[in-house]
Amino acid sequence: MSVVTETGQGWRASKTTLVWACVLSALLPVGAGFFWGGWETAWGAHRIAAIAVHRARTELMAELCVNRFVSAPDAAAHLAELRDADPWARSDLLIRDGWTSVPGTTNEAQELPLEHEVGEVCAKRLMTAKLPSQHT
Repeated sequence: MSVVTETGQGWRASKTTLVWACVLSALLPVGAGFFWGGWETAWGAHRIAAIAVHRARTELMAELCVNRFVSAPDAAAHLAELRDADPWARSDLLIRDGWTSVPGTTNEAQELPLEHEVGEVCAKRLMTAKLPSQHT
């Protein structure tokens, strides 16, 4: 709403209009930042960081699994058995044979990923892995 001054020249906004303009001027950049600018709350950033840490630990343990597996003296026989297994049973096979666990650690002592997750990533990598004796 605008008000005409006594002299009839110009206009000035009412107090209500000024208050709403201030409120919207403060809220619109914040809304744009969260919805379009990629801003995160502290809780959201913590959640994203926790997911990244979990994935990194899973990748690290899977890499240890692959390295231990291909370094074993009977790796060729184990790899043949793994490739013959059904795709959904491969991680269970790796868990059963102890490839997914890290010697000297326990899941309770540290926040380690589940062995099943590690087994799935390890099995996928082992399907394309070449054993040291197979290099040409």
